[in-house]
Amino acid sequence: MKTAILKTLVAASSIAIIATGCYRVNNMGGMDHSKMNTTSDSNSVKLTSAMSVVDGKEFTITAQESNLLVSKGKTLSVWTFNNSVPGPQIRVKVGDTVKINLKNEMKQPVSIHWHGYPVPNNMDGIPGMTQDAVEPGKTFTYEFKATTPGTYWYHSHQDSVNQVDKGLYGSLIVEDPKDDFDKDYTLMLDEWMSSGDMNMGGKTEESASTHMDMTHDSSDMDMGNMDHGEMDMSDSDMNMDHSSMNMSGHDMSMYDIYTINGKSGNSIDPLLVKKGDKVRIRLINAGFITHQMHLHGHDFKVIATDGQPVNDSAVIQNQLLSIAPGERYDIEFTTDNPGSWLLEEHGKASSKIQNMKAVIQYEGSDAKTDKSNASDTTLPLFDLKQYGKMSKAKFSLSQKFDQEVTLNLNTEMKNGEMVYTINGKVFPDTDKINVKKGDKVKVTFVNKSNSDDHPMHLHGHFFQVLSKNGQPYQGSPIMKDTLNVKPGETYEVAFEADSPGDWMFHCHDLHHAAAGMVTDVMYSDYQSSYTPDPNVKNIPE
Repeated sequence: MKTAILKTLVAASSIAIIATGCYRVNNMGGMDHSKMNTTSDSNSVKLTSAMSVVDGKEFTITAQESNLLVSKGKTLSVWTFNNSVPGPQIRVKVGDTVKINLKNEMKQPVSIHWHGYPVPNNMDGIPGMTQDAVEPGKTFTYEFKATTPGTYWYHSHQDSVNQVDKGLYGSLIVEDPKDDFDKDYTLMLDEWMSSGDMNMGGKTEESASTHMDMTHDSSDMDMGNMDHGEMDMSDSDMNMDHSSMNMSGHDMSMYDIYTINGKSGNSIDPLLVKKGDKVRIRLINAGFITHQMHLHGHDFKVIATDGQPVNDSAVIQNQLLSIAPGERYDIEFTTDNPGSWLLEEHGKASSKIQNMKAVIQYEGSDAKTDKSNASDTTLPLFDLKQYGKMSKAKFSLSQKFDQEVTLNLNTEMKNGEMVYTINGKVFPDTDKINVKKGDKVKVTFVNKSNSDDHPMHLHGHFFQVLSKNGQPYQGSPIMKDTLNVKPGETYEVAFEADSPGDWMFHCHDLHHAAAGMVTDVMYSDYQSSYTPDPNVKNIPE
């Protein structure tokens, strides 16, 4: 099992964006960081630039090292796309043919996976499965047609537990021509580790000798779901042997900086609105911890999940949106309550969650500033099971399926290591789901882990959620590509095998994927033309 590297501090440099399409400074996050001095007066450390929006049909994304100023006085060494975290937002329109050149200026191979987006199999960005990882100094071109509107994201799938953790991600927005919003904001949620004085293992090629290197074998660490993002560290929870790096227990407390669009606390850019605006906020969880977000001061609708529309959304208020790793939720509201309002995380880890909040600021308003109530855990969780109204659905529980598969998800000890299993097996020994084009497949998720969430992500397909714990979904048909299965829960979902290829199906707590919780959907009537290069170090999970 490979070594996982948790947000280490690495050497840094800067990169430039190359855009053959239209390029503009991002206006979706408030402050324009392009006017910021990109070097530190004290030690001339290069800093990341503002997240841009690239809305042309062909452009280049460059992977390179840099440094992220997450808040005043706190800088983290990161890996970036186009010298920003998140990387540039790619905004295209339905019908566009998109061409993205990935240029690698890092020391490590990289790739891009288009999370949730229905791309051809050879564009899925999985090293060793659909392509070779892009080696240092090389370029790979991704090309696909934008057919499905909605909120998606992209990230490296080469050694993804580490590369996503270090910042190699960005948003992909496919615009629906019918959309009509006055303001359209995208917020990417993430967590980082600030501690720089704790050596947990030997040096790796990714680490600079002047910086701390924090490594451990991902199979030894249970990175399960924390209660609102945190569990306390104690001797009983976490045993550390610096020679063998055996880490056991359920602890994520090393992630102590929570960010929105790469900024934390008061450094997060305000969301500027005017009274009467129709506002859309796209929430994307790019991290490894579930975040429960609360919109203050306004009624709102959940209009999409994982990019797919919700039918006849009802107006709700004071409900927490629980957003698991890899998931996306789009909300809509009208600005009818002038003032300064919070969109903030709720939970028990107050020192961390207090820094994951954005301010919705009415222009020209001097109304009283909203106050945080982040520690209030009594608000109800939003539930998709009965939300919206039923409409014609692709699948039903009563229909006949060509194949029915059960995936028992568990946390186990094997050969002295903690691993994450599917039906008692770890990747690459997990049983594949073999299909042929046109098959209707029902999958039952059963989470047998005592305390670990498993946000399961299927590449290349959308699935319909049919039931939860034996209770049918009774609201809008819900289509997703990522579904969080909590301990003790059982879900039934269904998908159509309508996209020939070899596709990954894995937990999007990438620590779990790296330690075994991966399988594949394999089409018997598909023959890949790709042959892995044995000289490239492909690490697909």
